[in-house]
Amino acid sequence: MNFSARKASRKWPCEGFGRTFAAMVTVATVLLMLCAQTEPVAARKHGHSLWGDLFGDNRPKLGETKPKPRRQAALPALPASVPLPQPRPADAPVVEPEKPAAAKQPPAEVDKPAEQAASPPLPQPRPADAPAEQPASPPPPSACRLALTDAIAIAPSIPDIKGPGDCGGEDLVRLEAVVLPDKRRVSLKPAATFRCPMATAVADWIRTDMTQLAASLGSAVSDLDNFDSFDCRGRNGVTGAKLSEHGHANALDVRGLKLANGQSISLTDRTVSRELRESVLHSVCARFSTVLGPGSDGYHEEHIHLDLMERHNNYKICQWNVWDPLPQIAPLLPLERPEEAPPREVVAKSDATKSDAAKPDAAKPNAAKSDAKSDAAEPRSGETRPPTKKRRENRRF
Repeated sequence: MNFSARKASRKWPCEGFGRTFAAMVTVATVLLMLCAQTEPVAARKHGHSLWGDLFGDNRPKLGETKPKPRRQAALPALPASVPLPQPRPADAPVVEPEKPAAAKQPPAEVDKPAEQAASPPLPQPRPADAPAEQPASPPPPSACRLALTDAIAIAPSIPDIKGPGDCGGEDLVRLEAVVLPDKRRVSLKPAATFRCPMATAVADWIRTDMTQLAASLGSAVSDLDNFDSFDCRGRNGVTGAKLSEHGHANALDVRGLKLANGQSISLTDRTVSRELRESVLHSVCARFSTVLGPGSDGYHEEHIHLDLMERHNNYKICQWNVWDPLPQIAPLLPLERPEEAPPREVVAKSDATKSDAAKPDAAKPNAAKSDAKSDAAEPRSGETRPPTKKRRENRRF
């Protein structure tokens, strides 16, 4: 079969389509050849391929080499050695160094370290001509402090006590001794810490009442037994209880007095004269707002509590039972029989009891007598028994 381009039009009726297709293929081939020649030039110019910019792949393809970075311009070569300055000639004039001027100040630092910025600024030095600071003057003494002079008591002032809690007080003194009108001293052993009003009340009580009591005994007061004064604690020493007046330096626990002749008076001792203890009771109840002693609450059986607690309408509490002396206990064993005593008739007594048992009628008169006694003991109907005299009970204040 013979076939050629000239005879193609004879074989296929679509002659125009064949020519058009051939022209399109030719144009596409030429474009591909041009792109293949211009791509390496653009790649060398930009340092990467154009296809890599479009698809994000800058890696060199197989058979290609990575373009080398552009070299920087060569710097000028430095000399091998730096030339040294020439020595100063001997005849050159000497230049004097400049003196530091007081007016010139170093430039302020712009950028300070973080540590200096964080540290607080130091105070400026105090000028020499500034007036000296005077310490705060103490508050003026109270009227009670001015009245409690050395002629009444040896009671130096002490600083105020604040805390813990509500404990403490102001206008405090340490009462060491009370000065009597005849210049004798009654020492408090140990010294007591009081508020000034409490110290004044204790001093007046000793100077007036206890001095007269000791004079009635033919002596003078020399010491006061201080059982407790200032103590930050609850009432009766109970933990968690309401604060005692001892915590406010407003109370005194006293056990007794000592006289100059050596005699001791214990205020809770039953062997001490009842009249003496009652006189002390009346004196303290007239001067203090609270007096607690034996029979009050079970916590004051061995001492007397005195304080100046302020209550509504000046209400006072005075609870102190002055007990009578304890009765003498009879001996448990009988006394020994004296040698000169006649012998006991034991046999004769036994015979008499036997004879009484043999006579049953003899016991009737005795029974009648016992019935008569019982009738006399019981009051008849309509009669009243005379009241018996009772012992006077202990007075309670």
